[in-house]
Amino acid sequence: MPWSSRKRGPRTDPDRSANRVSGKGTLSIADEELLRTLYAEHAGALFHYVLRLTSGDWQWAEDVVQETMLRAWQHPTAFDPARGPARAWLCTVARHLVIDAHRARQARPSEAGGEALEWTAEQKPGEDEIEKALESWAVADALRSLTPDHRAVLLETYYRGRTMVEAAQVLGIPLGTVKSRTYYALHALRLALQERGIEP
Repeated sequence: MPWSSRKRGPRTDPDRSANRVSGKGTLSIADEELLRTLYAEHAGALFHYVLRLTSGDWQWAEDVVQETMLRAWQHPTAFDPARGPARAWLCTVARHLVIDAHRARQARPSEAGGEALEWTAEQKPGEDEIEKALESWAVADALRSLTPDHRAVLLETYYRGRTMVEAAQVLGIPLGTVKSRTYYALHALRLALQERGIEP
C-alpha cells in the first residue's frame, strides 16, 4: 500500500520511542515495541524523503525504507536520546543506502538487453570468429571458381566499391558489358556458394 494513503494516528513526539531502548544490544520486548513505534512514527516521512533521493523510484524507495528499518532492528541502541533524534539517524542511514546503491550501479557494467543476452547464450566461445573465418575461406574459394572476367568485375564493383562507370573505365570495357558481366558473375557466385553450403 502506498505510504501516502496510510492513515496516520495522532501526532506524537518523534523521539518518544528512544526512551524504550533496553541498552543491552539485544532485542527485547521493549525493543520490538520501539521498532513498531519507529515504523509508525517515521516510515511515512522517511519514505517521502527517500523517494526524493531515488528520483521518484517507488520500488527502490520502498526497498531502502525496508533496509533502513532492518538496520534499526539490528541496532536498537542507536536510538539513545543522547545520540540525537531517531528520525535523523533513520534519514542518515537511508541516505547512505541510496549513495551505496548508486555507487554500486556505477561500478557495475551496464546491463545488456534480452536479445543480446539470448544471442550470447547461443554462441560458444570463439564460435563467431571461427564461423567468419570459414565463411571467408568459402567465399574466396567460390570467387576462384569464377572466370577471370567475372572475378575482375566483382572485384572492382563490390570489393573496391567502384561504380559501374568507374569499373568500366578501369577494366577498359563498355558500361553495358560491365553490367551484364556483373549480373552473370553474381549468378555464378551464388551457385558456387550454394555448392559450398553457404546461402547468400
